[in-house]
Parts: sequence; C-alpha cells; structure tokens
Amino acid sequence: MMESREIVRRAIEFDNPPRLPFWQHWNHKMPGFPDDVCNIWEMDRQQAGWFFDTAAPDDWGCGWNATEQHNMGQVTDCPLADWSALDSYGPPNPRNPFYYERLGPIIDEAGDRYVCLTAHSLLFSRYHKLRGFANTMMDFHLEPERTNRLLDLIADFKIAQCEELHRRFGGRIHGLFVTDDWGTQAGPFISNAMFDVFFRSRYARIFDAIHACGWHVILHSCGKINNLVSTFIDLGVDVLNMQQSRSYNLVEFGDRYRGQVCFLATVDIQSTMVQGNDLEIREEARLLVKHWSTPTGGLIVFDYGDWPALGVSPEAPLIMFDEFAKMATSARATHLGNQTRLGGSR
Repeated sequence: MMESREIVRRAIEFDNPPRLPFWQHWNHKMPGFPDDVCNIWEMDRQQAGWFFDTAAPDDWGCGWNATEQHNMGQVTDCPLADWSALDSYGPPNPRNPFYYERLGPIIDEAGDRYVCLTAHSLLFSRYHKLRGFANTMMDFHLEPERTNRLLDLIADFKIAQCEELHRRFGGRIHGLFVTDDWGTQAGPFISNAMFDVFFRSRYARIFDAIHACGWHVILHSCGKINNLVSTFIDLGVDVLNMQQSRSYNLVEFGDRYRGQVCFLATVDIQSTMVQGNDLEIREEARLLVKHWSTPTGGLIVFDYGDWPALGVSPEAPLIMFDEFAKMATSARATHLGNQTRLGGSR
C-alpha cells in the first residue's frame, strides 16, 4: 500500500496518485476517513503568550483580544500604528529555540503521513497586524519607502525561519503552509500593479527559500482572489487553499486553472456548508473533483476544522467527507472516462 506522504506528493506534483488525499484538521479528526497529512501548528505559538486559544500578546508586539465567537481572536493593538516606533522596532528572533523545540516529537509521530508546518501571517497579514488595516491601505500610496522597509523586515524573518527549520529538520518536513488573506467578496484589496510593486519580489524570495529546502509552498488566501491566482502560480505556489469555491465561480475558475496548481479544497465554507443541505454539499464535492482536479492529480480534500465558528452543523463536514471518499478512488477513472467520450486528453 502506498504511503500517505507519497499519495499527497503525487497529488501536488500531478504524478498520478492512486486516490484523492485527505487533509484533516490538526485537532478535530473525523474517524473513518483517510488522515494523510500531519499538519503542525506549533510554529505559531508565541513566547509572549498568544496561541489560537489564548488571546495574549504575540512576539511581534501585537495585542490580541478574544472575539465573541470563539476563534483565533483579532489584533486590537498594533505596535507600529505610529511610524515613529519603526526606528526602534525589531522582529522576533527567527532562530529562537522556543519556536522549534516542540516540533521534533510531533514529526516523530507522523508515521507515513505528509508533514506540513503551518505558519500564519506570512507577509501582508503580518504587515497589517503591525500597522492596522486602514493604515496599511494608505501606506501603499503615502508611505512607499517605509512600507518597503517594513515588508523587507517581515520577509527577512520568514526566510531566516525557513533556514532554521531546514537546519533542524531538513527532509523530515514536506511542505510549509503559509497564509495571507488577499480578497474581499468582490476581488483583491489592491490592484495587480500595486501588488507587483510591493509584494511580487518578496513573495518570490520567500517561496524560493521554501523550495530551496525541498518543501512545497502551500498558500491559504481567503476572498475572491481570482485576479491574483496566475501571479501566485508564476511565483511558484504548489498548492492553493481556497475555501469559498462558489465565490470564485466554481466551474469557470476550475476550468481556467486546473492542472496549473494543486488545490486544497473544501465545499464552500460561507454558503453551501453553512446551509447544510445534504444534496447540495454532495453535488459541490462532485463539481470540485470534476472541475478542479485532473486525471493526474491536483486536488487534496480539506477539512476547515473549526466548523462551529462558522455556524456549520456537525453533520455537514461528515457529509462532505463521505462524498469525497466515495469519489476518492473513482476520480481518475471518471476523468479518463469523460475525456474518452470527448475524444481527447489534457
């Protein structure tokens, strides 16, 4: 039997996986379904106290408050809200043993699963936590020099963090899951031209550093980021975690980008899953397989995990996983059958 890590690798690299891989949430497992990924969130734990269940300050100096709905909370105190603090500001030490000392034993327990480390707030998200969101939107127009300086500081931290991870763990890690939420419900927060000015080269540096370690780049980004997908593919993203499939125009989006990048996909977390209709959840799962994957791979089934925070019933994720599981071994045959009827192949 093929190891889970190899099934995931094949899906990401379009190398003919024998079935759909399943990425379960790190602390909310659903028994009875494949569990192919050991996803480790400990990289986010902050020495100053913050973690996803603790709304304390983080090591960047950001102050967090809990939200009414139990979730990760939100930043309410931005240490660089006033630019006058920049000259004396420094990021955390990316080689601080605190960030790494818990990882080894968890990796040891991964068995034959694909090992992925999650580190949120990659670049844009960390920037607006430091400056505040309104300030951030103005900075691109009013403060380009300081904006570049702060973005370089963040990028340098991330690259040094990759280097330290590789020094300690090397090939025991297979992918790095990073996050930057770029979209509103209508489109990205900034134009592609402005994205290129401030972010393209820095993402390239970070993604190149991850690839230099021999790991896949797995990027999460919420919102309708259709206009940025081609850019992220060009920059070397291996896997895109996009959770609002209906917002992207599921069929058209998939037909445009499938085969160019692997998708870490779930049935839409803002509409279909919230409504909880059995037939609609199953139909969307089938559409994702049909339009977002290829005969050679390109799709990993994803569990959002914190479903109560979205108002999703306990039954809905089980329905979704059940439908994906039914298609897990038949997806390739279904694709090939469709192509044979169409008289061609991709």
